[in-house]
Amino acid sequence: MPPSIFSPLLSSLSLLLYCIDIYFTYIHIFSLFIVAMAANGVSSGLIVSFGEMLIDFVPTVSGVSLAEAPGFLKAPGGAPANVAIAVTRLGGNSAFVGKLGDDEFGHMLAGILKQNGVQADGINFDKGARTALAFVTLRADGEREFMFYRNPSADMLLTPDELNLDVIRSAKVFHYGSISLIVEPCRSAHLKAMEVAKEAGALLSYDPNLRLPLWPSAEEARKQIKSIWDKADVIKVSDVELEFLTGSDKIDDESAMSLWHPNLKLLLVTLGDKGCNYYTKNFHGGVEAFHVKTVDTTGAGDSFVGALLTKIVDDQSILEDEARLKEVLRFACACGAITTTKKGAIPALPTESEALTLLKGGA
Repeated sequence: MPPSIFSPLLSSLSLLLYCIDIYFTYIHIFSLFIVAMAANGVSSGLIVSFGEMLIDFVPTVSGVSLAEAPGFLKAPGGAPANVAIAVTRLGGNSAFVGKLGDDEFGHMLAGILKQNGVQADGINFDKGARTALAFVTLRADGEREFMFYRNPSADMLLTPDELNLDVIRSAKVFHYGSISLIVEPCRSAHLKAMEVAKEAGALLSYDPNLRLPLWPSAEEARKQIKSIWDKADVIKVSDVELEFLTGSDKIDDESAMSLWHPNLKLLLVTLGDKGCNYYTKNFHGGVEAFHVKTVDTTGAGDSFVGALLTKIVDDQSILEDEARLKEVLRFACACGAITTTKKGAIPALPTESEALTLLKGGA
């Protein structure tokens, strides 16, 4: 048979083999790119943050009561939203799931999330309830007291049926607080979201973020905060929350370990300007704080959590390696410290370069 008959077939086969070679070369290069991103601390896994977002009104001067404040700085806030933006500010990927009022503040907050690179497909808007507001009193030392306007606010009215389950199932880490446990229907939405995330294989991260004025009583707060305790893989509490949950005035290892549960991978106790303590199944220790000029502590814990999650989302083996975990926690402490140097939470959340600059300067 004349060779000319095979020429078109051979040409097509050569082209096919060439395309296959290009395809596998692309896959190889892409895999190397993903590995390089992980090695450089660039997060590719999605961190989904569930709960409330609101407007914080912060006095323009510290050390005065709300009535005495000459004016207020309007700042977007809400712990889960703070965490979501802390993640993207550091180069990670995050999404927010929650409910806002179908009002100017609600759409402003949704816009702020989008401007900061947070996926907003999980946001619902309520036409009948307003976006939550909080007036924050700043004491002279930068610590806060809160007065909330939620009667009810939109975040409290999120229902299980309104959850964007596709977003939740996409999470490699699912982060939440306890404020969404206070009333129905949001409590049921919270429980369903946790269940769906866990079934999809997400790491569950819990920061109770205690706000006693929002609860009917201290006893109810303690009961509900602990009601989901054994579901979390990572739990972060402050020293004040440790005292509240344990009923002890001791901030020590014994008190912290009383909060341990068998499925927990990491328990963190933040100590303000004294750093943090960490506990795992195999080791425990502490990380010192960075000393900065504190203006407002709002969002410092959220910045800390966002930094931690950004670093572990693609490599959870860090939780089993003490040296690497301490390095990550130093980075998280640096992020938390920087956040205290400005008024408001979200405007003060640092970039990775800002955190690295503080790290290089030392504690």
